Parts: sequence; C-alpha cells; structure tokens
Amino acid sequence: MGNPWIAALFALFVWWFSTGAILIVVRRAERAGHMARRLATWAALPVLALGVWVFWTTLNSDSLRAAYSAFLAALAIWGWIELAFLTGTITGPNLRPCPDDLPEWERFLRAWGTLAYHEMLLTGALVALWVAGHGAENTFGLWTFTTLYFARISAKLNLYFGVPKINTEFIPEALAHLTSHFRISRLNWVFPVSVTALTLAIACWLERLYAATTPGDTAGFALLTAITALAALEHWLMVLPLPDAKLWRWMLPAPKQEPKKIRPEGPHGF
Repeated sequence: MGNPWIAALFALFVWWFSTGAILIVVRRAERAGHMARRLATWAALPVLALGVWVFWTTLNSDSLRAAYSAFLAALAIWGWIELAFLTGTITGPNLRPCPDDLPEWERFLRAWGTLAYHEMLLTGALVALWVAGHGAENTFGLWTFTTLYFARISAKLNLYFGVPKINTEFIPEALAHLTSHFRISRLNWVFPVSVTALTLAIACWLERLYAATTPGDTAGFALLTAITALAALEHWLMVLPLPDAKLWRWMLPAPKQEPKKIRPEGPHGF
C-alpha cells in the first residue's frame, strides 16, 4: 500500500465507487419520494460522524494507515455534504428555474440562491477542518478536503459562466431547477485559470511525492496527486466530448418517468 501507483489506483477506485454509491442512494430515494430523500440524508449521518472521528484521531500520526485513513475521512465528510445537496435536503432558498434575459447581477443572485446553504456548509466544514488540522503531523485529510472544495467551486463557476459540454443526466429531480442556471457556450475566462491552478497543484503534489521519505508521505502525496488529477479531468470533461456518464449509468436504477412540476416563478426567485 506504500507504492504510489497502488495509492493512485486506490484513489481512482474510491472516487468511482463513492460517486456511484451516492448516485445510487439518491436515485433510489428519488424513486421512493420526498420523505425518502430526507431519510437517506439523515440515515447517512453515521458516515459523517465516522469521518470526523477518523480525521481527528489521525492528525498526529504519520503512519501509512493514517495517511489512507485521513484521505477516506475527508471523503466521508465531503460525501455526506454532497448527499445532503443531491437529495435536496441542504441546498438554498431558491427552488425555481431562472428566467431568460435577466441582467447578469440578478442571474448571479438567483444562481447563488440555489445552493447558498450548501456552500455555507462546505465553507464551515473547511474552516473547522483547518482550525483542527492546521500544524498537525498528518494533513492529508485536510488537503484532500481543501482540494475538493476549491475544485468544486471552480467547476460551479465554469458551469455558470458557460462551457461547451454539460452532463445533466444525473441531476436529481430535487435539483431540476439547477439546469436553468447553467450556460452552454465556448470557453469562459475561468476555465484556463481553473485548469492551470489544478495543474500547478498536481505538480506541487508530485514534487512532494518525489521528496517523500516515509511510506505514509509517499502514499499521502500519491493520493493527493490522484484526486487532484481527477478534479482536473472533471474540468476537461466539460470541454471534451467523452461519454463519462457510462462509468455509472449501468449501475443506477432507472429514473422516475414524470418529475414533479416546479412552482411558478416568484419575486427574485426566493
């Protein structure tokens, strides 16, 4: 497990498996109804609690096991927050689609309103993890969550400003209004900034991996390199016409045939 290639493959598998697991839970809960979505979110709270506990207990250990455990702990915390978002439990006050031909400032306000509570929860979790983990011996969990946080912010900005390819296949019924806030266009100014920053982060982790002297550091920086490379790949999939949805489509139950109608538009979407 101290081999960097094994660590990278482990990160790839966990990324694929955890994404698929969340999509399965969301799809099954969606088929069962509104209350099932909320129940699925709260039933997964032990995953969040376990992630927080493991993150805390591995801060002062530089062992190989601690590196893997901290990485998984960060993913558990991140995964629960994403599940709460995808089930519609923690999103934002705006649950309506965005009308056409709005001023840019109002479009941004409405887009922010669709996910405000989720973004505040993610930011609060990031701050809490930095308060707990800054200066600790094992910061792989901290940097895993931080990488995911800024990569997700970057991805959302790219969807807002416009990219050539947007996959809406896995957007659940509870978030159907989100697609009206996306914009399909050529490239925007955020995209080159995003991929450049992610590429520099990959180079930084690779430099740290090359200089690593312990199995824990070797595995930890390999995990960080892999998860950052996957974040960069997700950005490129907004541009390249690749069938990425096939990675999970085969394992998911069929979606509901008739999504619920969205409520009529109100003042400023709130």
